[in-house]
Amino acid sequence: MFKRSVCAALIAAAVTTVAIRAEDTPAVGTPVNHPVADAPKPDADGFISIFNGKDLSGWEGLQGFWSVKDGIIVGQATKEASKQTFLIYTGSPVKDFELHIKYKFASKDGNSGVQFRSKVIDSKTDRVGGYQADFDSGAGYDGSIYDEAGVAGGRGTMSNRGEKTVWDADNKRHNEKLAQDGEDLKKYIKIGDWNDVVLTAKGNHVVYSINGHVTTDLTDESPKAVAEGVLALQMHAGFTMEIQFKDVKIKMLDK
Repeated sequence: MFKRSVCAALIAAAVTTVAIRAEDTPAVGTPVNHPVADAPKPDADGFISIFNGKDLSGWEGLQGFWSVKDGIIVGQATKEASKQTFLIYTGSPVKDFELHIKYKFASKDGNSGVQFRSKVIDSKTDRVGGYQADFDSGAGYDGSIYDEAGVAGGRGTMSNRGEKTVWDADNKRHNEKLAQDGEDLKKYIKIGDWNDVVLTAKGNHVVYSINGHVTTDLTDESPKAVAEGVLALQMHAGFTMEIQFKDVKIKMLDK
């Protein structure tokens, strides 16, 4: 009887432990906030590393969509299970800044981008809208700035690769060519390899560069302009895709 009681107790304890662990693991597609224990310190140039290369501390994203592998942020989804979802930086909102980040598509299909001065429009799916430094697996949109979900006034592609664009106070668009046009600049974008982005926003002026080349220059004087908001990384719905990010650091220019 004693042995049976001990066995029964051990089995009950094991079942309880498994149940607790199951409850502790968020369901796939559930938003998970990964708090950061200690705020990173700026380096000698004033940049803060906002990805520690180990885990998603300081970020929020859907369970099963975002992970860290070999020091790289990985966003993965199948077309059937895909969502319009984002990995959101939770450290602080961004206003005026200089961001450095590297991205690579590890799949032949996919669409992504860096959201900045943006807004969370659906907390259940971690969906974000607003200014986006756009890119995709075929280098069709890389180097342009897009108004994701119409949060910045429903203006679609706000500034094309190879163009300098001004939106005036009447919300009218004015374009002029950069020294290199969109097709010339496309030659510098590496399909299936790492691309080095520098994104600078200061006041109403935004400059987006890839691999050392300015791809677009935007001045937004429109009443629809957005001055501050969240920073996030996109995984677009409708693709079986894998997007990777690394070497993510930011300097706040308004501090």
